[in-house]
Amino acid sequence: MKIVVTGGAGFIGCNIASRYAKKDHHVIVIDNLSRAGTEKNRDWLLKTFPKNITFEHGDIRKEKDLTSIKNADLVFHMAAQVAVTTSVTDPRSDFEINALGTFNVLEAVRTLASKAIVIYASTNKVYGSMESVGVKEIAGRWEYVNPTLRRKGVPETLTLDFHSPYGCSKGTGDQYARDYHRIFGLKTIVFRQSCIYGPRQFGNEDQGWVMYFTRSALAGRSITIYGDGKQIRDILHVDDLLDAYDCAINRIEKTAGQIFNIGGGPTQTISLLELIASLEKTLGRKIKLNYDDWRSGDQKVYVSCIRKAKQDIGWKSKIEVETGLSSLLAWAKTLS
Repeated sequence: MKIVVTGGAGFIGCNIASRYAKKDHHVIVIDNLSRAGTEKNRDWLLKTFPKNITFEHGDIRKEKDLTSIKNADLVFHMAAQVAVTTSVTDPRSDFEINALGTFNVLEAVRTLASKAIVIYASTNKVYGSMESVGVKEIAGRWEYVNPTLRRKGVPETLTLDFHSPYGCSKGTGDQYARDYHRIFGLKTIVFRQSCIYGPRQFGNEDQGWVMYFTRSALAGRSITIYGDGKQIRDILHVDDLLDAYDCAINRIEKTAGQIFNIGGGPTQTISLLELIASLEKTLGRKIKLNYDDWRSGDQKVYVSCIRKAKQDIGWKSKIEVETGLSSLLAWAKTLS
């Protein structure tokens, strides 16, 4: 197959490119290399898969940089501005990358590869800060008050409530991807992703917090906690995410035009302070913490309901949190 991965030198995109190159498919990676670590991932891909990976330095904001989508079988749209904080300081760039860029990708598929399957990486931030959903502290962590939400997680039917420029721009792409199926018949699938972690990730303070905490702990750097650290997320290893993509692709007659919340679900949650405690135990030393105000749009709790993914595409995560964090630590050590 011919596979195009926008943002293919980024964390998730690099893992996608690697997976399909290993299966001897032709993978075209499009990336503008603006994010830290992308040049390393590009070099690794080209060195590891010289016959199967083609790299193009391109920007999704420019239509001319997307002509390689022509006759593609699969398009993974991973290119994005990924930080809420950056969207607040530079909302125009955030909009142009996430909203206009996604529109450009969809238009390229519509005009150049209308039979291609398109995977769009959306975000749980389309649900906003979820202020209307009550939370309470239970055993040192925030939890949903509603017992059904606490047991199952947030379903795809929760009302959208874009919060922050990032939420607005990603939400725009999310809805465009869905509507391009309804109006133009494109085979689009939207994944509203929670916290994804794994190898080829570099992480920073604004995005990729699991990896950022891990690298900071290894380097002996202090970590700033925004809020009280009791906020929880469901985390998912990137290999499990890619399995979900594969499951959806294999059932395209059922999944085209569908939206899936994807993350670790209620059984794979962790708070910021719980991750810190785990790292301290593993490394045998204390980590210096600083505290600052809550950040705009930050959810005290976000846990995905993954029942739709299980029922509709037969997906189930395989990598438990402890195993995944151990492998992440091993990867992080290769960077020090």
